[in-house]
Amino acid sequence: MISVDTKKKELIGNYDNAGQQWLPAGQPIKVKGHDFPRPEVLRAYPYGIYDLGRNAGFVNAGTDHDTGAFAVASIRGWWRFEGRRLYPNTAEILITADGGGSNGARLRLWKFELQKFADETGLSISVCHFPPGTSKWNKIEHRLFSFITSDWRGEPLVNYETIVNLIAKTTTAKGLKVVCKLDRRKYPTGRKITDAKMKQIHVERDRFHGEWNYVIKPRQPSEL
Repeated sequence: MISVDTKKKELIGNYDNAGQQWLPAGQPIKVKGHDFPRPEVLRAYPYGIYDLGRNAGFVNAGTDHDTGAFAVASIRGWWRFEGRRLYPNTAEILITADGGGSNGARLRLWKFELQKFADETGLSISVCHFPPGTSKWNKIEHRLFSFITSDWRGEPLVNYETIVNLIAKTTTAKGLKVVCKLDRRKYPTGRKITDAKMKQIHVERDRFHGEWNYVIKPRQPSEL
């Protein structure tokens, strides 16, 4: 069972980062006074996967766009680096996610990419979306993202390597461990999933709010 979400996108550069840290007296870090960046300013999109049973996090730090394809690519990365080694005999993954964003309940690209992931792995993918207004119930918010924010408080995120290193060193007294990978692949926006492609998705909707709770099962080779 994993909890997923995209953390707030971060500007890359010598910008002010909320919070305070201890520094020698009279030696503050000087940062830019304003953060109204031009479109060409780099950004990071940290997508997190939190393993509820192990109290462990995996963060895929994207550099392009936060799309449905990026969200599923992040889950796929967690499975390849962590999941399949830790859970070799599992047949199903349960994902809890917000109702909007790149893993939104109504986002066609999210479901289309989940079907591809299910086909690749042979896993059934169960998804439970939180209803509108309840996203803070998602465990990843206060068991992973809050500690990352606390850990890098006051530290300018000057480059991608700084973000990866700060996320990867995040720990807690209860034993939280985090792996972070940098993802420089391109995830173009505006991809359209046709009605015909949607009909090819093997989705079984739950009787209770099937728009939020559903299972995507792998297809047989003859159906691909």
